[in-house]
Amino acid sequence: MRYCISLFLLAFLTIGTNSVSAQSTVKMSAVKSNNYGVAYSLPRTAITISVSYTKTNKKVGEFYQFAERYLNISNPITESGITYALNSVDATTKGVVDNDKTYLVEFRSNTVSPFVTLTKEGLICSINDDYTFPKAESTTDTSVKKAPLPNPKSFLSEEILRAGSTAKQAELIAKQIYRLRESRNNILTGEADNMPPDGEAYKLVMSQLEEQEKALTAMFAGSEESEVIHKEITIIPDDKNIDNRIIFRFSSKLGIVEANDLSGAPVFLSLKNKEPREAQVLTPKEEKEMEKKFSSGIVYNIPGKAALQISYEGRNLTQKEVDVVQYGIQDVLVEKMFDNKKQPIKVIFYPDLGAIKQIIQ
Repeated sequence: MRYCISLFLLAFLTIGTNSVSAQSTVKMSAVKSNNYGVAYSLPRTAITISVSYTKTNKKVGEFYQFAERYLNISNPITESGITYALNSVDATTKGVVDNDKTYLVEFRSNTVSPFVTLTKEGLICSINDDYTFPKAESTTDTSVKKAPLPNPKSFLSEEILRAGSTAKQAELIAKQIYRLRESRNNILTGEADNMPPDGEAYKLVMSQLEEQEKALTAMFAGSEESEVIHKEITIIPDDKNIDNRIIFRFSSKLGIVEANDLSGAPVFLSLKNKEPREAQVLTPKEEKEMEKKFSSGIVYNIPGKAALQISYEGRNLTQKEVDVVQYGIQDVLVEKMFDNKKQPIKVIFYPDLGAIKQIIQ
């Protein structure tokens, strides 16, 4: 059992932790039918690790061996395959219901219209006041996946398709690429025999010429298609420090793999309690007093500070300070605080921490 600490320490809580996933609330009144009591839960802290990485699909062109001879391309793709590159790793905290921390807010029968606002999961948001969640930041994925190139063979002439050798085909396709470039340059300089009649026609013609050139050039240089992938991993720590735990591994050939899969390089998570407290040894009398206090009041959390770090291949990807409920303690608001019949006290909580944000008298 730990000693309680003063309420003013809550002022040092970090503002800006992620709001709990539930963004709607339930208003529960304390009335005679429920014996003037409302059940609520306190959260524990979960760490959500957000990973962003790029998957690139490389395809070799069928005429890659002629790329330098006909198009002066010195570094064509010579082998098809899929590769992965790690872009970023970030970590945020959120509150999840702790099933071992469920309590009852009890009011006296003569209290003026008492009520409790909860999340849909039962986490406490406020007492005697409504609660509105802060507007969540947009998490819309703005990455755009490029459309694949058209089939280059649909642009080939009969002469090219009937060429007797691969080398001859490559030569004829290269000449077609140069003709496309010449046509585009003539339109740009206004020297084409048949200029597009208006701006829309100009855009369409130029787009088609560029598309054909890219598709035919890919037959020599090869092509790449990239896609950005996002994945989330959730970890719920206990009250112990985490020292370089492998949370996943990353492979340039496979992407994210399991922590025990040695095909990838490890990504480490460290979480260190910055305010460790020694366990207090209480006498039997002190234990009874503590139990009595916690059985009759409104229990809330006082989270502890933690240093969070995620590293990969010797470099830090994320390093920040976070609030962790499991590293903190609990305290109690006494019942008599809510006995004011004329002006009931209001208490606002951080739902994802179970900690007091504000007391309004």
